[in-house]
Amino acid sequence: MQTLDGRAVLVTGAASGIGRATALEVARRGAVVACLDRAADGLEETAALVAEAGGRTVYHALDVSDEPAVADAVAAAVRDLGRLDGVVTSAGIVHGPDLQPIADVSLETFQQVLAVNLVGTFLAIKHALAHLVRDDGPERSSVVTIASTAALRGHGFGAGYTASKGGVEAFTRLVAVQYGPRGVRANCICPGAVATPMAAGAWDGEAARARMKRLIPIGNVADPSELATAVAFLLSDDSRHVTGQTLAVDGGSTAQ
Repeated sequence: MQTLDGRAVLVTGAASGIGRATALEVARRGAVVACLDRAADGLEETAALVAEAGGRTVYHALDVSDEPAVADAVAAAVRDLGRLDGVVTSAGIVHGPDLQPIADVSLETFQQVLAVNLVGTFLAIKHALAHLVRDDGPERSSVVTIASTAALRGHGFGAGYTASKGGVEAFTRLVAVQYGPRGVRANCICPGAVATPMAAGAWDGEAARARMKRLIPIGNVADPSELATAVAFLLSDDSRHVTGQTLAVDGGSTAQ
């Protein structure tokens, strides 16, 4: 297992789900972690779990669509951790009113989802880039964005969610092209079905499990830790020649 000893990683959406699992995984591998999320109680729980695992973390409660708050949190993370080597943008929402036919989705709902999922990704990366560039020497930093298989195919509903995740994937490629010459790698992970609080038990029950086995060749929903190990790989030197890529971690669902 590639270590992340001496690295400093910032994770948005770290109060639960994939973000929390990522914070724990990179801490276990030796990184210090800055955790961002709007859920203060969840951040405290994540920080306690990181401490139990022997890691060190700082955390800031904020709305990732609030630019001044994001700018201040990134600056504080760099000040507290001494450097920044990686960013993982895991903050995201699924909004109930978005889950209906496009013609029935309000502009307010559409923009609300984009504000968190896409604008939040943009802001975290924008304000981190000055600390991630490596203009001298062979060392590289790494950005890992979390999109969704909704970026790769139509899922049926979620106009704002689908558009935002498609935007995250495309934006990641832009980061890779613009900042690759300055020592920044950028890759996008597209999770399929994952057992997170955001999924709200969508895969519970016999009918849901039967559907899962039809849709996911591996036959099970992912645990957040299985996404976190993929993120850690993309943060590590094991992937030092990988950039501008989209990795579907979906149990094979998009292969069908």
